[in-house]
Amino acid sequence: MTKDLVALIRSSLRAAGDPERAIGAQAYMKSDMPSLGVRVPEVRSIAKAAANEIPPTSPADLRLAVLELWREAKAREERYAAIDLTGLRLVKEDLDMLPVYEEIIRTGAWWDLVDAVAHRICALLLAHRATMTPLLLRWAKDEDKWIRRAAITAQLGAKSKTDHDLLAAIIECNLYDKEFFIRKAIGWALREYSKSDPDWVRAFAAGHASSLSPLSLREGTRLLSSS
Repeated sequence: MTKDLVALIRSSLRAAGDPERAIGAQAYMKSDMPSLGVRVPEVRSIAKAAANEIPPTSPADLRLAVLELWREAKAREERYAAIDLTGLRLVKEDLDMLPVYEEIIRTGAWWDLVDAVAHRICALLLAHRATMTPLLLRWAKDEDKWIRRAAITAQLGAKSKTDHDLLAAIIECNLYDKEFFIRKAIGWALREYSKSDPDWVRAFAAGHASSLSPLSLREGTRLLSSS
């Protein structure tokens, strides 16, 4: 069952490939892994259609399919499809997906792949705060910048359910990091939360104005003038 699902996704992706677009896509992502030239929405549609045709029989079956697609990927779109499979309701709140997400983040090690699991991490946090809160605090101090970025962006979809104390603690762990992808993530997280609680973000930005990088401060407060 797992191998049939994976094989269907692979063949469908290759059938939809655009060699000319693939050249530009690989260059844009600065990736050594080749691209098939399939647009992200089409990859998502292919993964969804394949899962409907050959539905995973259990969370464990789905994890096997995801990891096979991910680990044996010969093209970047196979990795996109692997992440798309993790969006199935079957594993939405399944803590056993955590090692899968961590592997994706550590081995993907680029913004498009890391950011694609942000909402998956968020769903786990909202369902399992007692487990996820200390884990994200550990991630916020990890040596791997992509794990730290994932901790910062973990509440992007939480809106009014955002744990602002957790958000503050994670950001404060990374305030002095000079890495562009960390500074950008801080700004992104603050900007998104400002849509739900502009007063909190305004106060946080004011209280950390001397330590937030110009990039984080600019991005994080961009929407506040109209609040």
